[in-house]
Amino acid sequence: MHLHSVADASSVTIRTRKFMTNRLLQRKQMVLDVIHPGLANLSKDDVREKIAKLFKADKETVFPFGFRTQFGGGRSTGFVLVYDTLESAKKFEPKFRLVRHGIGAHGTTSRKQRKERKNRLKKLRGTEKVKGKKPKKE
Repeated sequence: MHLHSVADASSVTIRTRKFMTNRLLQRKQMVLDVIHPGLANLSKDDVREKIAKLFKADKETVFPFGFRTQFGGGRSTGFVLVYDTLESAKKFEPKFRLVRHGIGAHGTTSRKQRKERKNRLKKLRGTEKVKGKKPKKE
């Protein structure tokens, strides 16, 4: 019989490595080691809260991504960007990450529509692709 101790988010340790202040992109960037014994993993939302508290930043300006859990569990490593302002985050972050945070808007066109448009454009040459095909005069 195995007894597993149930751990909560308070037993989690967060360490930063390779910290760098990137003035050009108005952010702090770092590799994050999350030690979470007894937990499967820590949600990115929890990571955002903890990092925001650590760097005295707004939770909206913290972008964690690329987390991998080590084999055997108990430890994860990922990357975190902490922007100075929400405006700089909107300016420099890729659209898909903004959508994940509920800031940007997701593309509404369906996959089929995009493919059909691509194939229609294949039949055109040069500037016609931008303007669209002109009707032929008889």
